[in-house]
Amino acid sequence: MSFDKKKLYELLPALYRLRDNEIGKRMLSPEEIRSIEELAADPDELIQGPLKSLLTIIAGQIADLEENLEQLYDDQFIETCAEWAVSYIGQLVGTRPLISIPDSSFSQRAEVANTIGYRRRKGTASVIEQLARDVTNWDANVVEYFQVLATTQYMNHIRPENLSVASLRNGEMLEYSNTPFDKIAHTADVRSIEKKRGKYNIQNIGIFLWRLKSFSLTHSPACKIDDYRYCFNPIGIDQQLYNLPETENTITHLAAPVNVPMPISRRTLANHLETYYGKDKDGKVKSMLIYQDGHEVLPDETTSTKLQDLITVGNLSDVLDEYGVITGWAHTPENTICIDPVLGRIAFPTSKPPPGDVHTTFYYGFSADMGGGEYGRANSFTKDEPQKRVIKVTAGDQTIQGALDQLVQTGGVVEVHDNEYYFENLLIRVAEGKTIEIRAADKNRPVLVLDGEILIEAEENATVILNGLLISGGRIRMPLQTQHGKPNKPELLRVLHCTLLPGPLRSIRTVAAQPSMPRIIVECAGTVVELDKTISGALRIAEDAKVSVTNSIIQANDEFSVAYSGFTDKEPGGVLRVENSTIIGKVYTRIMEMASNSIFIASLKQSESWPSPVRAQRLQQGCIRFSYLPPGSKLPRPFHCQPSSPAMAGRVHPVFTSLQYGDAGYCQLSRHCAMEITTGADDEAEMGTFHDLHQPQRIANLTTRLDEYLRFGLAAGIFYAS
Repeated sequence: MSFDKKKLYELLPALYRLRDNEIGKRMLSPEEIRSIEELAADPDELIQGPLKSLLTIIAGQIADLEENLEQLYDDQFIETCAEWAVSYIGQLVGTRPLISIPDSSFSQRAEVANTIGYRRRKGTASVIEQLARDVTNWDANVVEYFQVLATTQYMNHIRPENLSVASLRNGEMLEYSNTPFDKIAHTADVRSIEKKRGKYNIQNIGIFLWRLKSFSLTHSPACKIDDYRYCFNPIGIDQQLYNLPETENTITHLAAPVNVPMPISRRTLANHLETYYGKDKDGKVKSMLIYQDGHEVLPDETTSTKLQDLITVGNLSDVLDEYGVITGWAHTPENTICIDPVLGRIAFPTSKPPPGDVHTTFYYGFSADMGGGEYGRANSFTKDEPQKRVIKVTAGDQTIQGALDQLVQTGGVVEVHDNEYYFENLLIRVAEGKTIEIRAADKNRPVLVLDGEILIEAEENATVILNGLLISGGRIRMPLQTQHGKPNKPELLRVLHCTLLPGPLRSIRTVAAQPSMPRIIVECAGTVVELDKTISGALRIAEDAKVSVTNSIIQANDEFSVAYSGFTDKEPGGVLRVENSTIIGKVYTRIMEMASNSIFIASLKQSESWPSPVRAQRLQQGCIRFSYLPPGSKLPRPFHCQPSSPAMAGRVHPVFTSLQYGDAGYCQLSRHCAMEITTGADDEAEMGTFHDLHQPQRIANLTTRLDEYLRFGLAAGIFYAS
């Protein structure tokens, strides 16, 4: 039985309740009483006498006690227990302790829950695969290499698919060569698999882990190149399409290509078009779907039309003339829609009228929940008090600027509820002490296309928050004075889970192409800028402002360009604090207050006027720790930074999978990167923006578990598949 405030109050004698109500009324002014009478049908419900106020506190404590009692019951089961109880339940079933990873995005709950199931099937490949998936929280695949050895076969167990000579006619099999799904027979390799040198031997087991995840973009506008050519990505970049991994229903099933987040090749999509394109029997979109003029491009069930009659797969690479100028795309179709999953391009048939409107649903690869995306961000929203005003915006219904104009004096939230384009240059005005937040609704990622600026004009103690947006072009600027000549005094600009596209940008509809430029400019003193889980271009910050960068990527045009400075390259930027981030480009700050677990990629050209790639004006203040600094940087004395000596600089430097925005491996440390970088953070995780993934700790935990579940005589190697 639950005791709330109302129930407790009703248990009191009526005499005490009447007297308490009278005392409560005497404590209110006549205007407050009239307001209460207008708001409620029963005004006595809202009048708080001293006795009712006391019971409100008691009811709150009773509610906490009831919640605690319910949680104590839930804590007895691994599926519902609190996170702190997972290790205790693990001890009850005899699991060995693993490296504790505080505040991580994954849990050991699944590994503890499946412990009994592991032991029943100990020594099998399927258990090792499930174990790797549960311990690391990455998709995994296990390969028993004795099955792909070119050996003399036992006549009582003939394997016709295991031929010693590869068939050059089997294109799909050749495409999986040197991947976890390689079925081509190999000769024996006697080198150690544990040192990641040899693989193909009788006793060897390969454990492949997919560090990249598939992220969705649902009913997003395709970027129009011309009347018949489009890109899946709404900003018009070439982007590899990924599959939506299918869940494995049983522990005994070994992962196939459809069960892990993999890039979709042209041949794979052509051979298995119905597996990746369209909708399943429950109406859920598979890995991709095209919407033309408001309708899904799918076969009509009333006719005999097949999916292959509507969609084909081809290579839509650029066609160049003799001068290297792009003149079009190769293999553009005449009668069907052509998809290139490698480049993320769509070509519509030229024999039919051009489409008026094109949207797509697709998946792309990336390492973490960072930048503008459809992943869940609800825990990053500001807490909406009952009186806070929230204005919902959808394309064609209301503009973002129109919603902002309604919140100037009151503050509030502008929440965008779709993934459409918004062609607006915003003026954000905030009254004293108020907060305005522009955010994408959870599971949405709108695209704000600028051909100018987002201007922020605010009075004292005002805050502006941007959350979940992809901003193409233009810049965010906080001018020294407002348009009316008054001093601009914003206190805080917070940018969360946003992408302010770095580098040069192509044209989008009526907005022309734009060169690389700084994406955030702060001219007013005393302002604090906070970037968290954000991807941004270069920053230009006033000397008296302050910037905090956490779990983010800041990228100038290249490592020779300026990523952070004052208004000119010769002026220092404001106080800078960088944690768990990657900055690509030169940095000049007044004070480097803190640089921790971060990577700075910067270089000087010959006859460069800059004295050093990363420098602070004041060398007596600040703390630099567990970070990579380019040789020649001028900063406060570093602590446990890399390279540790000039002699190590040639070997110890960051190596990335890619530094091109839009690539799946963007800013991901390569598997060939030096261990001083990949395990060089203060907790022995990797330096840089993906520090919080704790990849070395995941591998160490898996290695610990393999000692218990790997069959005697076998050797295992752990490899990154992505």
